[in-house]
Amino acid sequence: MRIAFVGKGGSGKTTVSSLFIRHLAAASAPVLAIDADINQHLGAALGLDDAAANRIPPLSRYAGQLKEYLRGENPRIRSAAEMVKTTPPGAGSRLVRFGEPSALDEWCTYRFAGEQAGVRLMVTGVFEEADLGVACYHSKVGPAELFLNHLIDGPGEYVVMDMTAGADAFASGLFTRFDVTFLVVEPTRKSLSVYHQYRQYADEYGIAVHAVGNKIAEPGDLAFLRAELGAALVGGLSYSRVVRAQERGEAVEFGQLEPENRTLLAELQRRVDEVPKDWDRFTELAHRFHVKNALSWANKAAGADVTTQIDPEFSLGELAPAAAAV
Repeated sequence: MRIAFVGKGGSGKTTVSSLFIRHLAAASAPVLAIDADINQHLGAALGLDDAAANRIPPLSRYAGQLKEYLRGENPRIRSAAEMVKTTPPGAGSRLVRFGEPSALDEWCTYRFAGEQAGVRLMVTGVFEEADLGVACYHSKVGPAELFLNHLIDGPGEYVVMDMTAGADAFASGLFTRFDVTFLVVEPTRKSLSVYHQYRQYADEYGIAVHAVGNKIAEPGDLAFLRAELGAALVGGLSYSRVVRAQERGEAVEFGQLEPENRTLLAELQRRVDEVPKDWDRFTELAHRFHVKNALSWANKAAGADVTTQIDPEFSLGELAPAAAAV
């Protein structure tokens, strides 16, 4: 299952996503964590020091190699140079199966040990000197979108992405690559406005969005969110001394997290696990956004009609584990 955490900048989506990853790891579930936020802090939230986090090679650095790798022997794609972030897989494409070795393991994947054994981390990368003034952050996130288009994940396998802030996620089709989207919301009007804006955009494409409260300091905070969001609110993360200690760089065991916050994380997992995998819908949206991007900019960028890359007979669902397909 693929899970996205989104929200207003500063809402704490990195904190909530990292806690969810640690919750899954505590249950020995395999997790691929992807930091796709412009502020790359997921590694630190998972306990890495700055030096270790900075040593992880970003996925964006391997964009060219990734395209060539995923292109495989797909006859609809004449060269890696013609691949764009929305290029969908087809017959002959090289796919990445969640639990099987791939070139990305060597290129840009960090494997945790100890309490978080079973967790892998990929980062999209930060702005570098050469990017300033000439590129937007979506040039970093594009390879992650392409990767997700070619990924086959099965039951009990979790991909957790810490997304860009707010409505920035809608600058590409990346927001459609997930089975469940959690929007982290603070008990403030400003944070609620981001939630409603995101919901408005997501509803146009049938993307379900669940709200998760954060920075709940008193009962009135949660009551405020429930009054505003109703059934869309899963619950709220209360003030945590464990989280505060971790943010100071202290090593804290996940088992020390407050019981009420662990209950919330278990509820998030329950919501995820009850969602059926719909590969047909996933494919339909991938094709729709590929055509949209082709007509907007990709045909010009690639110097070719990239809509011909779509293989209408190909389905990831036919290759995925049976229990993961609808």
